[in-house]
Amino acid sequence: MGGRMRRLAIILTLLALIAAACGDDSDTDETAAEPAAPSEPAEEAPAPAEPEPAEEPAPEPAPTEAPAEDMPDEEPAAAPDPMAVDLSGVCPDPLVLQTDWYPSPEHGYAYYLIGDAGELDAEAGIYTGPLLNTGINLEIRAGGPYLGFQPMTTTMQLDDNIHLGWANTDEQVAAFEEVPTIAVAAPFEINPQILMWNPEELSFSSFEEIGESGVTVFHFGGALYVDYMVGAGILNADQLDPSYDGTPARFVAANGNYAQQGFASSEPWFYENALEEWGKPVDYMLVHDSGFEIYAQPMVIRAGALEELRPCLELVVPIFQQAVLDHYANHAPTSQLILDIVEEIASSWVLHPGQMDYSAATALELGLVGNGPDDIVGNIDEARMERVVQLLKDVVDGVPEDLEATDLYTNEFIDPSIGF
Repeated sequence: MGGRMRRLAIILTLLALIAAACGDDSDTDETAAEPAAPSEPAEEAPAPAEPEPAEEPAPEPAPTEAPAEDMPDEEPAAAPDPMAVDLSGVCPDPLVLQTDWYPSPEHGYAYYLIGDAGELDAEAGIYTGPLLNTGINLEIRAGGPYLGFQPMTTTMQLDDNIHLGWANTDEQVAAFEEVPTIAVAAPFEINPQILMWNPEELSFSSFEEIGESGVTVFHFGGALYVDYMVGAGILNADQLDPSYDGTPARFVAANGNYAQQGFASSEPWFYENALEEWGKPVDYMLVHDSGFEIYAQPMVIRAGALEELRPCLELVVPIFQQAVLDHYANHAPTSQLILDIVEEIASSWVLHPGQMDYSAATALELGLVGNGPDDIVGNIDEARMERVVQLLKDVVDGVPEDLEATDLYTNEFIDPSIGF
């Protein structure tokens, strides 16, 4: 009995020890498991540590870009001056520009580029001098009687020393098959050509009314705008008299009882203020408003010379664009130069200081010079050119049927940043 009791006590003791041991194991697991839960966030800490990229406020150096806000002050310096270029070795020297008439108010932007630094050959009507500080000379040749009144395109065909000429769009079209030319800039936005008359004798509010009146229309020979007007039914062929020579004698003798061509920027002032035997206003309408929307006096080159002149044109066309702005901003110095040249030429062509002022003011007032449908001076509008080409195909003989407007001009040399 006592032995059994001892065995029982031993068994109970062992069971107690085992139970204690099991209880210790359980406590240890619980304690280990509890830290294990927090230890998981510790492993995920790298994920929230993604804020480290967020510490890219360092690359975000707002202070470094702050000075950039002051940069606008430097912007003006970024625009290159089209006048400050070296043309030596790039352009022909001299660069020859053939004009279409005696030195006139409308030619101011070209003479501006030489200023009073040039020399005049009065007999030949040629003014030559340094083209600003570009390293080359510009030679400006008078036209009209100096060319025997022959078309500009004919002159350019006969003399390949002429690099640039002034040929109206209609002349370009009419001569294209024999002398193809390409306009590279159009300083005049609206043709200054007019028909004028004495308002005491006649009164017109449209070109159709001139046609209906039957009055004589005096014009220069070869003027295609009258052919257009006849073809379009605006004028009658028997009204036309192509014997106008630029002088006022017949207009005065007839008391202005007919229509005569002229320039809006010249004749109205001259007849009223300088022509003693007249001394009164004339009335007029712009040929442009008849639907004949050609470009007047665009600068053209022979089509075959395009590749040869390309490097020069890239630099010199923007110079001519800027010259238009500069001349009309302050025309007085160049206007005086033109007056001096005309006086020295001593021909029947006469200009007056008041006429020069009137011309510059009228050119701006009527939009004869100015930007096109955009903010650019000197570029050529494709839709307008397409209308003109089609119009001339319809009414002028000999225009090639496959002629496209884009055959006659290019805007590739125009600087789009230059405009009024």
